[in-house]
Amino acid sequence: MNEVWNLERIYPDFDAPEFARDMQELEKAVAEFGSFTADLGQMDPMDGLTTGIALQERINDLANRLALYASLRMSANTRDGEAGSRMGQIMALLSGTAAPQAAFNAWASKLPNLMELVEGDDNLRDYTWLFQNIRESSRYLLAGMGEEIMARMEMSGGSAWSDLQSYLTSTVPVAYRGETTNLSTIRNLAYDADPQVRKDAYEAEIACYDRIKDSVAFALNSIKLETITDCKLRGYNSPLERTLKRSFVKQETLDAMLSAMDEYLPKFWQYLKAKGKALGHENGLPWYDLFAPMGASSTKFTTQDARNYLVGLFTEFDKELADMVATAFDDAWIDFYPRDGKRGGAFCAGVDALGESRILTNFDGQFGDVVTLAHELGHAFHNQCIKDQRTLNKDYSMPVAETASTFNECVVMASAIGKAADKAEKLALIESQLQDATQIICDIYSRFRFEAMVFNNREEKFMDADTLCSFMTEAQRQSYGDGLDPACQHPYMWICKSHYYGPTFYNFPYAFGGLFARGLYAQYEKEGAAFVPKYKKLLYTTTIASAEDTAKVADIDLTDKDFWRSALQMIADQIDLFCQLVGE
Repeated sequence: MNEVWNLERIYPDFDAPEFARDMQELEKAVAEFGSFTADLGQMDPMDGLTTGIALQERINDLANRLALYASLRMSANTRDGEAGSRMGQIMALLSGTAAPQAAFNAWASKLPNLMELVEGDDNLRDYTWLFQNIRESSRYLLAGMGEEIMARMEMSGGSAWSDLQSYLTSTVPVAYRGETTNLSTIRNLAYDADPQVRKDAYEAEIACYDRIKDSVAFALNSIKLETITDCKLRGYNSPLERTLKRSFVKQETLDAMLSAMDEYLPKFWQYLKAKGKALGHENGLPWYDLFAPMGASSTKFTTQDARNYLVGLFTEFDKELADMVATAFDDAWIDFYPRDGKRGGAFCAGVDALGESRILTNFDGQFGDVVTLAHELGHAFHNQCIKDQRTLNKDYSMPVAETASTFNECVVMASAIGKAADKAEKLALIESQLQDATQIICDIYSRFRFEAMVFNNREEKFMDADTLCSFMTEAQRQSYGDGLDPACQHPYMWICKSHYYGPTFYNFPYAFGGLFARGLYAQYEKEGAAFVPKYKKLLYTTTIASAEDTAKVADIDLTDKDFWRSALQMIADQIDLFCQLVGE
């Protein structure tokens, strides 16, 4: 079994002739796109549309391959200076497409018979959804050089403030038990089996934020004010409206989901109090024990064991999925093990040029690592389901991005819990699921509430670190209720969560994705094998339809609170089983 992924099928190296050729081709295509849009006013509409799409496809294909290779090289070795340099060159080239892209979109959106031209041409018809969105979003475009100016200014504005947050949180020293460590290491101790380690690590973490809180507060205030300004210039009513429109989700859908979550929050508080009591706490669960492990699982997996387990399990669901999983293991799609210089966590990236994916994990043989592999392989399956889409039809929005990955987790965990040999193993499995579910419900809700508070206040005043901490604790109080010990919350979550320093409201999509997948799994449990073709068609549709229309493929109405209730009830049932196990 391979230990590292094969990137040579993308490019042999940065000095390979293929890489140099594609860089030259990208530079040429970007220049051609700029020249083309300068002459749009004199072009025949059909010629303009077909030529514009062809140029965008060419740029997209080249940029995806080049940038993906550099990104994967950087992920495998963060000290790869050449990869960082190449990525910078690629992004600088692509920044030159902002103005031409805006010009093309503005021109196309003003064609009175745009959709008739699109529907009447075999080459353009596949891009019906794309052109519908161009027409819809054109009202939010900035005139003249506005888009290019915003793209270039963002590099020294919001992006730079985001880099500052990342730098400060990755370099702040943390004093722990007489030694100095880093924030990433100290936060990982939240999962330690020793309760004193968890408590000491939490206290060390909280203490370290005092060094950087003021600087990060400036970063957050600046990013949010930039977002508010951007929304005003473009004509959005609010940052949330901008996020919903760019995510292709209706406000009614978000309202239905949040309303259902509100109904079920007390159930999560029941779980937190039961866990707290089992760990010896009487006033709810203190923050430092949120991730305390419970139960026990002694099973260790090699990568070959993981392959055999997942292939066997997914064969029961769908042969196409199982075959792809086998291929991913056998054809070196996966970089498995942690090593010096390799980034942490896990992710999956689609390699469109090859019709494959590449997956990075930090595998150490625990069952949780097998679940992580299943999650990332779900992304790979999603990529496979959309591989026949046209080049510009391969982006799915944040809310549906976690559908296949979380669905895979549901398949794995339902089987594992059902086959658990003893109480300790069953408790460990259920508790790990409830930890994750509590994150996407209680914690995500607290993040959503916090960000809403920040936006509601930022335009009129600067919020210092103490104000931001008070907002965070209030958001946690509303979302965790009496399940969390009020004397032991986490007021500095706004510092350590990078989501606040990137896309606006990059929080509710996690709840959406987790619940959407669970709702789909509940549907699968009702329909059995008849559901699988609908599921694959749904994944195919994610890139060319709104979230609501995507869900209709599986006969689901996302604006109906009952759908979200069905997903939450799956978690509620697990909470009942958990309470039963810890009460025995």
